[in-house]
Amino acid sequence: MTGHARITFIGGGNMARSLIGARLRDGATPDSMRVAEPDADARARLVADFGVAVFERGAPAVADAELIVLAVKPQVLREVCIDLAGTLGPRRPLIVSIAAGIRSAAIDGWLGGGFPIVRCMPNTPALIGAGATALHANAQVDAPARARAEGLLASAGSTAWIDDETLMDVVTALSGSGPAYFFLLIEALEDAAVAEGLARDTARALAVQTALGAARMASEDGESPARLRERVTSPGGTTQAALDAFADGGLRALVARAIGAATARGRELSERFGSDTP
Repeated sequence: MTGHARITFIGGGNMARSLIGARLRDGATPDSMRVAEPDADARARLVADFGVAVFERGAPAVADAELIVLAVKPQVLREVCIDLAGTLGPRRPLIVSIAAGIRSAAIDGWLGGGFPIVRCMPNTPALIGAGATALHANAQVDAPARARAEGLLASAGSTAWIDDETLMDVVTALSGSGPAYFFLLIEALEDAAVAEGLARDTARALAVQTALGAARMASEDGESPARLRERVTSPGGTTQAALDAFADGGLRALVARAIGAATARGRELSERFGSDTP
């Protein structure tokens, strides 16, 4: 990433751990990072695994931070920000939030106003450096701050900037929640193959590798997914039979309903946990 700014992570869960690990691999030192985490066992693991300084509360952890990562659940973000506001005072460090559904205006208001804020939505493959993260910057974020935020998230996978913040709910539905959809498909393929007589370990290995190979082709081939699908589909063949069954079952409409449901849930989270009142 660009430089190695002093970073405080508020929350020490899986996503924070993945970013800390990626940052260390990128050449940062443990003493450039602090983590606020209320769970004592989690704090002990952070020290053992990464050698970073840990705190029970957020306020004492942000004293000289240049970048603060809000890695907590939406339900507690308001309380966390209000707790930080008194400590930050006139300082306006870059704030990066990974809380689903909570708008940057709400975060800014809870912190006291005037903060550069980048909202981002990473996904769990960031834990192995294969994440997909969308980012949105508010008007206070300048070019160097954008580079710092992007550098942090790019160390854990690919990134894309979203200009319209309202579309972050769609991003959450697509890539934020998306890994679960593919895990479900792998699970379903495995179960179907087992029902046809294949051994479970063999079915799982073939399903996982097929998903991995298809994703790599979609990423590296340059053709659209539709064209790649057409290239492996012979008229009247086995692939066509399976695709016809998917079509008869309404797969595309089902996927559209699933993305719509997840998008609506993101908006509900914003309305429920993103207001100025408790």
